[in-house]
Amino acid sequence: MTDRVTLTARTDRVTLTARAARRIALAAQGFGLPRPTGPVTARQIRRTVDGMGILQLDSVNVLSRSHYLPVFSRLGPYPREVLDRLTGHTAGKLQREYVEYWAHEASLIPLSTHPLLRWRMERAAEDAWGSVRKLAAEQPHLIEDVRALVRARGPIRSNETSAERAPKKPGEMWNWHEGKVALEFLFYAGEVGAARRVNFERDYDLIERVLPPALLAQPTPTPDDAQRELLRIAARAYGIATEPDLGDYFRLPRAESKLRVAELVELGELIPADVRGWTAPAYLWSEARRPRVLQANALLSPFDPLIWFRDRALRLFGFHYRIEIYTPAVQRKHGYYVLPFLLGEDLVARVDLKADRQSSTLLVQSAWLEPGFDQGHVAENLAVALAELGGWLGLDGVQVMPRGDLSAALAARLP
Repeated sequence: MTDRVTLTARTDRVTLTARAARRIALAAQGFGLPRPTGPVTARQIRRTVDGMGILQLDSVNVLSRSHYLPVFSRLGPYPREVLDRLTGHTAGKLQREYVEYWAHEASLIPLSTHPLLRWRMERAAEDAWGSVRKLAAEQPHLIEDVRALVRARGPIRSNETSAERAPKKPGEMWNWHEGKVALEFLFYAGEVGAARRVNFERDYDLIERVLPPALLAQPTPTPDDAQRELLRIAARAYGIATEPDLGDYFRLPRAESKLRVAELVELGELIPADVRGWTAPAYLWSEARRPRVLQANALLSPFDPLIWFRDRALRLFGFHYRIEIYTPAVQRKHGYYVLPFLLGEDLVARVDLKADRQSSTLLVQSAWLEPGFDQGHVAENLAVALAELGGWLGLDGVQVMPRGDLSAALAARLP
């Protein structure tokens, strides 16, 4: 069933309720679909990742590496080794279909997206972050040395860059840190890529040894064409969004994002929309699904595309969310690694989770109910979701610590 869209005086503009916009956004992100009834296949994983267009990477492993969680949120328990093979992180029969690059942040993207980011690679000397840009400008010889090392020895780890340097001359600087920074510049510039990861540490190699020759041979699109296609990917993945939402998906410069959005409106691919309660203009993807009812049940990674842009999470769900990993413990409000809980069409709770692998226990270090939701109903569904997550992570049980206004009700519903 589809939600009725109210046309304004201009027939090329639509008006949506906030609830309708939320359902469009959830459907675009792959929520509300029936879960697989049998073992999850590579095809289903591929379809899920392609629907999002991107998986953000993060090194924090207190629960699980972040890129695994969005697929779990949409499909339920799935074999992580299949995703590893699709991303080239482990050996296996499946060929690499995703590769790492700076897309949102450090991310996994489909191979077909990599050429769309060549304009960013070409701007590495101007756009890479401070320490990387500074080293490339001040020590170009060091960049060349590392480039030559990768060419001769790749794939290599960052700590190998310091071992192959000739004895230091007076005044020269060379250490592990600078070798890593040099590799990161070459990575940003698209000259090297992540051949694989071992214990989440990149093995760097020349990009021509990471990507298939046919992809490397593809013509480089103009920046305008590439950015338009990136915004199409974002618009399909978001369904309904503001211009800052869309530009943030692949971290486009704001001025260029505004231009590309205007072009997609002119092409009829984005439809200007007024969402009741939103203060910013919105844009509806022309092919977005508009379900009238949507039921979801998912724990969300802090780096899930549904919520990674915190202003959008607040606009869509009225959910104020800030990750507190870098906040001193005494100043944290909800916890270290807090996952929002999506139930139905709402974010109804948040839980601070840790996989205690020594005791084989999923620790719920705190549990908090969002205002206005039924505690018993939320606790019952959250208990099921936590037990499923713990089982998928290979843990034997779930333990709830007595912190947060939902913790007692949740503990009462777990074995």
